[in-house]
Amino acid sequence: MERVVVTGLGALTPTGLTAEEFWQACKDGRHGFVPLEEVIPGHQSKVKVVAPVKDFVPKDHLDRKQVKRLDRYTQLAMVAARQAFAQANFEKDALKSSRIGVYMGTGVGGIGTVEEEHKKYLGNGEKFVNPLYMPKWLPNIAAGQIAIDLSLQGQTHTTMTACASGVNAIGEATRAIRHGYSQAILAGGAEACITPSMLAGFANMNAHTASENVDRASIPFDADRSGFVLGEGAGFLMLESLTHAQQRGAHILAEVVGYGCSTDAYHVTSPHPEGRGAVEAMEQALEEAGVGPEAIDYINAHGTSTPQNDRVETLAVKTVFGAGASAVAVSSTKSMIGHLQGAAGAVEAVVCVHALLEGFVPPTVGSGKPDPDCDLDYVLGQGRHQDLQYVMNNGFGFGGHNGSLVFKKADF
Repeated sequence: MERVVVTGLGALTPTGLTAEEFWQACKDGRHGFVPLEEVIPGHQSKVKVVAPVKDFVPKDHLDRKQVKRLDRYTQLAMVAARQAFAQANFEKDALKSSRIGVYMGTGVGGIGTVEEEHKKYLGNGEKFVNPLYMPKWLPNIAAGQIAIDLSLQGQTHTTMTACASGVNAIGEATRAIRHGYSQAILAGGAEACITPSMLAGFANMNAHTASENVDRASIPFDADRSGFVLGEGAGFLMLESLTHAQQRGAHILAEVVGYGCSTDAYHVTSPHPEGRGAVEAMEQALEEAGVGPEAIDYINAHGTSTPQNDRVETLAVKTVFGAGASAVAVSSTKSMIGHLQGAAGAVEAVVCVHALLEGFVPPTVGSGKPDPDCDLDYVLGQGRHQDLQYVMNNGFGFGGHNGSLVFKKADF
């Protein structure tokens, strides 16, 4: 089977409009949280803090027709995908001879368009609904638009496993390359769901924090955590078979060596109280990577800042890593950018690759009040320089979906 490597990264997040800007913010421990009023002026909600992609001007990246015809989640996806593709530095002739595809994850697709057009329908009737409504909001459209934009004619798939979507998209793309179905795949995720109905839904199920303090709103593993902060963004990795990458002289950033996925089959929104699904996903990823838990130097946790998820994830890590759990650095990127839903795992995979490249573990910012149920090394306050050979990326979602990836430092 083929080995799978990363040759390009792209990201648009609440703290940066490129993968490099985003990574620098992670190293600095800077968050991107703002009052909801700055995003939806005058909107009344129990939600007070969100994490938007700031300073993103679509017309600076897309032509007039694209700006008009693409939902925001597709706009973010296309720009992040372009970044990863550009860094991978493909020659045009290579596209004609290679099986290059797009695998991406999203939780809800173009929900902003759905809300906008539904409002038109209720207010004025059928004839006022945009004729491009369907091809603008559908969850699979972003992957299709990326393929059109970059002339990629290989396999194109969209994964919808809620907050595990990004991890699952990258994992399934890795398998497609490993087994020879594709030579290269742009894999990642995108989400743009800071909208009235989404905010109401998450607020009413008490999943979203009601905190008004931007510095203490998203505090994974902290005793005072009260829910996640809704964020938006996109992240992509250019994945290739090692053979394909070496034949064209690509610069290799990291290797994807393990992937595991499972289903809790327990509850539609709550994780199994013993973290059985999370344990299974992590163990599968380690087995595929061919390493034991002692090889993992850093875990980029799902770490949502919800009371139940953080407790269960901590328990699952202890189950998998045993006595060595306390020696593994664990941090949550969501402490800086909030929860990007279907894009979360993809953006966090970008963090994992950068962490390997620089030998640096980003911090869990804002957190600090001890919780006896969350007693691992969460890299509080500031990040740290550390030799990293293997890192793990976790993503868990509503429906009981679990995904885990293992990345290895490039040694080619």
